[in-house]
Amino acid sequence: MPASELVVDVAKIKKAAHNAIALNILTYTLPHDIEVYMEEVLDVFLNELGQKKLKDYLIYCLRELTVNAKKANTKRVYFESRGLDINNNENYESGMETFKQDTLENIGWYLQKQKEKGYYVKVIFQAKGSNIMLEVRNNVEINKTEYLRIHDKLARSRKYTSLEEALSQVLDPSEGAGLGLVILVLMLKKIGLDEECFDIWAESGETVARITVPVAATKIESVSILTDEIVKSITSLPQFPENIVKIQRLIADPNSQIVDIARNISTDPAMTADLLKVVNSAAYMLSRKVDNIVDAVKMVGMRGIRNLLYSYGTLKILGDDGNSEKKKLWDHCYRTAYYAFNLAKNFKPQVKGLLDDAYVGGMLHDMGKIIFSQVHPDLLGRIKDFCKNRGVPADTFEDMAGGMNHAEIGARIAEKWNFPEALVAAIRFHHEPNLMTTDFREVVNAVYLANVFCEYEGGNMGFEQIEASVLTDYGFTSEKMFKKVVDQMSEGFRMEAGRATREGAKK
Repeated sequence: MPASELVVDVAKIKKAAHNAIALNILTYTLPHDIEVYMEEVLDVFLNELGQKKLKDYLIYCLRELTVNAKKANTKRVYFESRGLDINNNENYESGMETFKQDTLENIGWYLQKQKEKGYYVKVIFQAKGSNIMLEVRNNVEINKTEYLRIHDKLARSRKYTSLEEALSQVLDPSEGAGLGLVILVLMLKKIGLDEECFDIWAESGETVARITVPVAATKIESVSILTDEIVKSITSLPQFPENIVKIQRLIADPNSQIVDIARNISTDPAMTADLLKVVNSAAYMLSRKVDNIVDAVKMVGMRGIRNLLYSYGTLKILGDDGNSEKKKLWDHCYRTAYYAFNLAKNFKPQVKGLLDDAYVGGMLHDMGKIIFSQVHPDLLGRIKDFCKNRGVPADTFEDMAGGMNHAEIGARIAEKWNFPEALVAAIRFHHEPNLMTTDFREVVNAVYLANVFCEYEGGNMGFEQIEASVLTDYGFTSEKMFKKVVDQMSEGFRMEAGRATREGAKK
């Protein structure tokens, strides 16, 4: 990548920091301009998470790990060019005797060969849960000899308390990673971390080196306190509509009859019309148009109607009131719901109840952002005063306004309104599916991936930033395959939106 193209996208980095999106940088030869770019990205990333004080320490660690990954790739090219088997102990010892000198004399040739063979170094930054993860991957697996040598160096580093002490020891000069890794561990110790926060291993054709940094407890506590205060202070939000709560009770009662549930829904003409509109939309793809709520309950099922009522009730409380920002958020939610439903329908038809949970989970996943967008100015003033009185940093409030912790705020309100656990999970973990337990993993993955579809088609997220476990779960093995499905669903949503607009114009 030419240096002129290496522009740090601050807005993209901020969004990634607040939405648990991985930032990925890939290089084949690790030129100086890429190193500078990586450090600038890390600087913005840490600053956004309130961890600027870690910058100098983690930049050293980043340099060490990326250079080691590049050297490992060079080593593979060197051994291959000499016809040596890197996994053979005798070959390994023989090759390492001349590796450093030979490659230094002709490093340009070896780097070009690395690029031709597709040997890469990938750097990943991600805020995950209460941790910052810094990961460096290269696509040649560390062998047993290398693994043992590195872990021997890491074990030795535990006894050092200072850099001077480490330098005074005789370290193996044949392996470039020796002293550097010892210094890396000492750097981690300086910021209060032990060697358990660093690990290196082989995985699916790659060598992975990862540093896990727990975010400062004060930052977590500030965000948690502020989340509590926001949820507690939103007194303008009413309880969930009583007529919907009554119908929900009927649905939960095993002795209730479909006709009784339908009759109670029908007493609210606006609710009936809205529910029939959703049921007859392209999302549900029913075999025939449904004209009355009794048929709708029969065809969509109790679970489907129950979830649609949660969606309907939330829309009534938080719905579009002319606020352009809120309208934009709801438009995103409608698209996410459509994608989540169709992902469940086409990829997970065997999972009972997923269709309904995925649709409504997609519809409500960003309700925390919607709630924050309509907070009254008086309440904003009260929250700012609260921050000042409790010593909560001003930037923490700005983080919240920008969307940080919106998933938790939305989940808390959903719990307040007695939403089913599956929907609460979809709201709470729609950016961090790997933090979800197995109980509701299916709906969380569907909503996460639907939201990712929206971000991907909007150019806000790259394929390499998507959680690998979710891609595997849905059978996406390449970006080409992934993009094809995104394009198909995007076209389906466009046609559905056009049809809805035309029908609305007729009325």
